[in-house]
Amino acid sequence: MVMFLFLVVALAVVVAAVTLAVVGGGEGTGPLPEAAPERLQDPLPPDRPVNRADVEDLRFPLTVRGYRMADVDDALSRLGAELAERDERIADLESALAGAQAAAAHARPTKPEPEDQQ
Repeated sequence: MVMFLFLVVALAVVVAAVTLAVVGGGEGTGPLPEAAPERLQDPLPPDRPVNRADVEDLRFPLTVRGYRMADVDDALSRLGAELAERDERIADLESALAGAQAAAAHARPTKPEPEDQQ
């Protein structure tokens, strides 16, 4: 019984010490400072277009409630802009190809039909 009482008192002392350390129980000491939020370590490369490996390697730092919205919004905006640019370039190239194919088909000389030899 004495051992149990000793353990309860020791546990209470440890809990009180931890609480005082976190809340700031001494003169001149305050609560623990706010932790600086983590930043995206390897953002998308600014000097070249994004490729598949860049997207696969992209990892957002976790915060208390999930990911930092600013990092995710920046990455999605960048990816959206690059995809729109690529779609526009593909459409331009397909249009130019169709025009070139139509011009080549129209400019093809027709083969003269062989004359009958009798």
